[in-house]
Amino acid sequence: MRDLTKGSEGKHILLFAIPMLIGNLFQALYNTVDSIWVGQIVGSNGLAAVAVSFPIIFMLISLVMGLTMGVTIIISQYYGAKDLENVKRTINNTFLMLLLASFITTLAGILLSRRLLILIDTPPVILENADVYLKIMFMGMLFMYGYNGLSAILRGMGDSKTPLYFLIVATFVNIILDPIFIYVLKLGVAGAAYATVISQGVSFIMGFFYLYKRYEMFKIKYNQLKFDKDIMLLIFKIGFPMAIQQTLVSVAGVFLNAIINRFGADAMAAFGAASRVESFIFMPTMSIALSVSSFTGQNLGAGRIDRVKRGFKAAMVMGFILSIFTIFITQFIPRYLILMFTKNKVVVELGVQYLKVLGLFYCFFTFMFIANGVVRGAGDTFVAMLITLVGLWFVRIPLANILSKRIGLVGVWYAIGIGFLVGMTLSLSYYFSGRWKNKGIIKSEI
Repeated sequence: MRDLTKGSEGKHILLFAIPMLIGNLFQALYNTVDSIWVGQIVGSNGLAAVAVSFPIIFMLISLVMGLTMGVTIIISQYYGAKDLENVKRTINNTFLMLLLASFITTLAGILLSRRLLILIDTPPVILENADVYLKIMFMGMLFMYGYNGLSAILRGMGDSKTPLYFLIVATFVNIILDPIFIYVLKLGVAGAAYATVISQGVSFIMGFFYLYKRYEMFKIKYNQLKFDKDIMLLIFKIGFPMAIQQTLVSVAGVFLNAIINRFGADAMAAFGAASRVESFIFMPTMSIALSVSSFTGQNLGAGRIDRVKRGFKAAMVMGFILSIFTIFITQFIPRYLILMFTKNKVVVELGVQYLKVLGLFYCFFTFMFIANGVVRGAGDTFVAMLITLVGLWFVRIPLANILSKRIGLVGVWYAIGIGFLVGMTLSLSYYFSGRWKNKGIIKSEI
């Protein structure tokens, strides 16, 4: 566990972010390995089936994932204030909430998967594979929620290393199982889903039992598994706007997929491949932003706003350096990155086009995410939700719909980038207004 309220702000943020970055890279790696095996063995239609499925999975899990992000903020502020009793109460209620949510999401996902795919105009040629992939993935919701819940709790307590160890194990399990299930057993897209679910199960089970034996506050007893009204209300107060935000992002992804689907399976396959590359590009920024959130939470809990401001400046410098590196990758070597997924010339050209256009806008995403990291860490999650609402639903989706009809598929790419620009402008404006400073939860009555 790391105390982020003392010592160099920039050093804390960087050292806390590095394990999360490595973990995020491994998480993106095992998702990407799925896509590579599916794209090379099953073909571009299989790759498109996986790509079209992801926003639906994200849509149905986003409410819970937003709540766990709220858990990180709550625990970080209690931990910064050295209030371990409320840390324990929050942990107990988090696991109870995730257990119930996993059951509901699994059932809803299995029942609604095909209808949702049809609703977003999924091309018939990939519908069956996408439906199979979705149903299998939803069977593993307990593992997905469980691991992310553990990670959220530990991040709030200043520990970003422990979740990494179990994620590395899961990644290697997935890398081993993918070729066996997809190629040897000829399970195709279903094999990729089975490999992912099993690897997530390994990660969660190992992590839970390790922490149960090592830390007293993780020793959850059956008679302690009951809803604590005050804690649950606080989780929902902080986490619900983030859950809505995650849902808005995921539903926007579904609508964006529907627009891209108008251009056929090759366009969706290209978007899927480029999005996998993009997930790696975003990892450093997202890790720094998550680090900033935990840093902000602990320091606000300790009453150190001065440290939060210095931490923000250090994080923005890191973000600027990352942006320069990102521009180089997307403008000079995008073709090599897309070729890892497919040899289909049309798909490759469209994927390269995506990366070259969006590469010019990624710096805006970086600065937006870091500013939002401070705002979320302060507990001001409602404003972060509104900024997301504007960037996605008032800019990206309407603009993608309009530009795609006027200049084709490239118009969708420009709409995404302009959404980043608007989001950054709003996020930085709110940060510099200083209104987030009085949003801490420690003053809340529990």
